[in-house]
Amino acid sequence: MLFLFMAAATLASCSQEYKKTKSGLVYKIYSDEKGPVAKKGQIIKFHFTQKVRDSVMFESYSASPIYLGVDSPGPVYKPEELFTSVRKGDSLVVVMLGDSINKKFGLPAYMRKEDKLTFTFKILEVFENEQAFNADRMKVVEAEKAKQDKVFADYIAKKSNLQKTALGTYVEIKTLGDGPKCDSGKLVSVRYTGKLIPSEKEFESNMAGGDPVRFVVGRDQIIAGWHDGVPLFRKGGKGTLYIPGPLAYGEQQPRIPDAKPFQPMIFEIEIVDVQDAPKQPQIQPFQPQPVPDTTHKH
Repeated sequence: MLFLFMAAATLASCSQEYKKTKSGLVYKIYSDEKGPVAKKGQIIKFHFTQKVRDSVMFESYSASPIYLGVDSPGPVYKPEELFTSVRKGDSLVVVMLGDSINKKFGLPAYMRKEDKLTFTFKILEVFENEQAFNADRMKVVEAEKAKQDKVFADYIAKKSNLQKTALGTYVEIKTLGDGPKCDSGKLVSVRYTGKLIPSEKEFESNMAGGDPVRFVVGRDQIIAGWHDGVPLFRKGGKGTLYIPGPLAYGEQQPRIPDAKPFQPMIFEIEIVDVQDAPKQPQIQPFQPQPVPDTTHKH
């Protein structure tokens, strides 16, 4: 836990008193003061927790670290004000008061005016330039991908009677369906239940009600694993898609509790309908117009 880094007895030079920025942010920095402070234009790498009262609203430690460019935003009542005051290895605690948040931005639904929003940052690295940042980020991305690829492979190894698509989605067909095929270019309507691998924790479902998801196979924006696996079914079909991380949300961390970058997923699906997709409007090609001759001929 981050608070292990914040024991005053283990730090040679620690600020023992909370301070306040011009905008009213209350903060404290725990630092050994050995390195240079971050400068505008550099990039910091960090983990953080966000708490209201004693409840953790978000933490990055179970996922990938965060990268953020250092700026000098002025007194905007946001933690970014203090990023030019931290060094590699520092711990930064920032407290935002509910009443002040309400006056400046409006309160989020999970806060009251008397609450405090507390951010605790652990600064892992400060990068001089974008090249150094990109090199580090690629290492983090590849490591997370390899980790989740193994999670997916270990999970799938325990399954049987699955079909593997060319791209790598595994499909369990429970009922093929007897209607039109979910071919590329068809408008399909799908009910689903989404779960995480390996916990099989459900994160979303429209099986019990609500509108089905409608998309054109091979065309509309939806995770690649659906475009990859749904064409194995017909209207009325039921089954399960086991989707590896790169065919789900990739390196993007989805806004799903407990989900990580390259999170592999399960989707139990039912093909409600298959129709011809509406024709896309044809875009007329650009026709350059001749430039009128403005010269005067005598």
